[in-house]
Amino acid sequence: MSYAVVKGAGYVLVHTPDMVFHNGTTQSTERIVNPQSEYLSKLPTHFRSYEEVVAYPPNQVYIGTIKPEALKSYEMPWYNKKVENAERYGRHGEIMPQDEFLALMKLVDVFDLVKLEKAFTNAVKPKIAKHPLLKEAFAAKLKDGEELAEIEKYVKEQHAEPLYHNEKLVGCIKRAHDIDSNLNAHVIHENLIVKASGALAFMHLIEKNNLDVTSIDYVIECSEEACGDMNQRGGGNFAKAIAEVVGAINATGSDTRGFCAAPTHALIEAAALVKAGVFENVVIVAGGAVAKLGMNGKDHVKKEMPVLEDVLGGFAILISKNDGVSPILRTDLVGRHKVGTGSSPQAVITALVTEPLDKGGLKITDIDKYSVEMQNPDITKPAGAGDVPEANYKMIAALGVKRNELERSDVPHFAEKHGMPGWAPTQGHIPSGVPYIGHAVEAFKKGEIERAMIVGKGSLFLGRMTNQFDGVSIVMEGNNGQTEAKPSGVSEEEVKLMIAEAMKNFASHLLGK
Repeated sequence: MSYAVVKGAGYVLVHTPDMVFHNGTTQSTERIVNPQSEYLSKLPTHFRSYEEVVAYPPNQVYIGTIKPEALKSYEMPWYNKKVENAERYGRHGEIMPQDEFLALMKLVDVFDLVKLEKAFTNAVKPKIAKHPLLKEAFAAKLKDGEELAEIEKYVKEQHAEPLYHNEKLVGCIKRAHDIDSNLNAHVIHENLIVKASGALAFMHLIEKNNLDVTSIDYVIECSEEACGDMNQRGGGNFAKAIAEVVGAINATGSDTRGFCAAPTHALIEAAALVKAGVFENVVIVAGGAVAKLGMNGKDHVKKEMPVLEDVLGGFAILISKNDGVSPILRTDLVGRHKVGTGSSPQAVITALVTEPLDKGGLKITDIDKYSVEMQNPDITKPAGAGDVPEANYKMIAALGVKRNELERSDVPHFAEKHGMPGWAPTQGHIPSGVPYIGHAVEAFKKGEIERAMIVGKGSLFLGRMTNQFDGVSIVMEGNNGQTEAKPSGVSEEEVKLMIAEAMKNFASHLLGK
């Protein structure tokens, strides 16, 4: 059986400034601990406009308008730079404004828990009708909306989660159960955000790759949230919920959870399912994490910067049987952080990078591009976390020197040749390796690269069940046009001939010949 291939990808960002203020965990916690906080009072003056978010260079990389390498031409910091003539739609997806996303949350809600105010509904409905993927059919489902007084009643009397746009109450999300904490309005809000943003990315995957959605067999959802009720709080299933929205009527699916590393786990799982012949077309998809909005907002405001964590992220990637063209996923070259690996940087990089390379007889320099934790340094450096991709590249280069595959003088230039500046929003799972896949597919097809490694890392200790770190990796490789793997060893016919020859020799020996 031949290796599975990556056929295409879809990527979306959603600008949600009001959700930063009202729903991001950092801000929600601050309101409880210090409601008169100077930070909270200053925060609204540090929000970017939608136009600024669209023109922001890392965001344009995320939706595929410009290549990751193009970021090198912009002097840091990037938040005061812009891509000229930047557009909402890119080769891989789009950057959706907040009002349309609130409408999309209503559209993916099948239990009538999302309530939108009448005037807001009337204002956003024409925008949904003009959306190239949603169109009139989706707009018609918005109906007329609710009276503001009714929404205020849900919020004040029934613990509904309020929805804001331009600092005004425009809707709410009702709780789905009176006493089940896993179905309260806050959790339903988080889950609908995952579903809506994941579905939007899936739609772009379909549209950008001319995909027959009915050909999809299986969906793996790999974001950081988990849905369920009090009897099975992480039971799922986001995958089938999203598949239903996009019309993948022949698909089944399940959810994979692994903190930030989950997307790479899902990528390997999808490749294995396809390679084994279980399914022909598998999509991995993830929606955004509202809790991560404004996570480093205090540091950004303190440094008189815009709050850069103002977008939700989403992606969808199609893994299919070998077509002889698309880049393959080398499931025989998988790196994994094992239980006994340890958590030192050298141990982690050895397990995730050099061990799989050794399996394939490859050197560190044989990988053209490493996609590691592609966190945007514009966000992380002001918060004291440094340049995460750069730190990873330095560790990989250091191992290269130790293995005599690089000279010490090559270390400062390793990231320039084998790495990329980070561009992904700090949405937990979103930066972990997979943001590069859409760009990689294009680079492989143009012959710009021969190999890439997708590396995902995760922090399992956050769940308070183990102190362990986590991570997996997989090598992508250019397709040589061979859709069937070469047979290993000898054929069945050759085995028969060998046995016959052996029996003949044995008989001759018995007869003394």
